[in-house]
Amino acid sequence: MADLSTKYLGLTLGNPIVVGSCGITSSVKEIRELEKNGAGAVVLKSLFEEQILREAEYKLKMAEQDDMMYSRYSETLDYIDVHIKERELSDYISLIKNLKKEVLIPVIASVNCVTTQEWTLFARQIQAAGADALELNIFIMPFSLEHSPAETEATYYKILEKVKKEVSIPVAIKLSPYFVNLGQVIRSLDSKGADAVVLFNRFASPDIDIDAMKVVNAGKFRSPSEMNNTLRWIAIMAKRVGCGLAASTGIHDGDSVIKMLLAGATVTQVTSAIYKHGPGYILEMRNRLEDWMDKKGFNYIDQFRGRLSQEKSENPEIFERLQFMKYFSEIA
Repeated sequence: MADLSTKYLGLTLGNPIVVGSCGITSSVKEIRELEKNGAGAVVLKSLFEEQILREAEYKLKMAEQDDMMYSRYSETLDYIDVHIKERELSDYISLIKNLKKEVLIPVIASVNCVTTQEWTLFARQIQAAGADALELNIFIMPFSLEHSPAETEATYYKILEKVKKEVSIPVAIKLSPYFVNLGQVIRSLDSKGADAVVLFNRFASPDIDIDAMKVVNAGKFRSPSEMNNTLRWIAIMAKRVGCGLAASTGIHDGDSVIKMLLAGATVTQVTSAIYKHGPGYILEMRNRLEDWMDKKGFNYIDQFRGRLSQEKSENPEIFERLQFMKYFSEIA
C-alpha cells in the first residue's frame, strides 16, 4: 500500500489533500468531519484585516462622541483601541484553541490582508493559540493607476517581513496570478522567508445580467477547467524555489491531485469539490491517488513529485505561451 504522507510548512501530513480556507473550515464540528474523512490538514476560514481595524475605528468614533463618558485625553480611548481589536480576534483564537484539543491534523490559520498596518501584531496571538502555521491571503488587485507594479509587489514583501518578525511558526503566502513577473515574485518571497506559496487565491468574478442590466457575481464555485493556469505555474516554479508550493484552484478530483503532484506541488488545496460533494469526497480523492500510485509502482509521493515539472519535462516549452501559439497556428 502506498504511503501518502508528505511534508508541508515543516509539518507532517497524512496525505497532500488540504481543505482550503472556506466556510466549511470555520467550526470545530465541520473540521472534525473533514479529519474523519481523510483531510491532510485544514486552512481555517480567513480572518480579515478589516474585521480588526474597521471595528476598532467605529468603536473609537462612538466613544469620542460621548462627552459625558470620555474626554479627549482619556486613557479609555487607548484601552478601546487595543482591546476592541483583541475581542475581534477572540472567536478566532477560541476556534484555534478548541481545534487543537479536538483534532490531530495540522491547523493552519488564515488572514486575508492588503496592508502592512498594525494587524500584523495580532499574528503573535494566533501563534500563541496553537496554530501550526499561518497562511496570508494577500489580495492586492492591480487596479491602481497611481502605483507602479514594483510598489505593489513591495507591499507583499513588507507584509511577509513584518509577520515573520512576529511569529516563529511557518508562514505561507497565497497569491493571485496578476503580476508583471510572477516567477520573480515567487522567488523573491522564497528568498525573504516564505515557507510556502499558495497558487492561487480567488477574487470575486463579475458578470453582467443583460435582462436586469446590472452587474452580478459570476459564481462562487471554481470549475475543473480553472486548474490549468495553476498547473502551469506549479510546473514552472517546481525545483526553482526552496519553499513549498501549494496548488489551489480547480482541483476537483483525485486525477487533479495527481497532476499537480506530477507538476511539482507539495500539497493541493480543495474547497469547491467539498462544497459540491461533501466531506466524504476527500476519501474518494485519496483512494484514487493511492490506487494510481500502486498501479504505477510508487511507494512514496517523492518518487514522482515534480517528474513532469518544466525543469524535468522533455518538452519544457509546453508550459510557455509560444508553444500554444505554434499549436493553434499550426507552425511546425
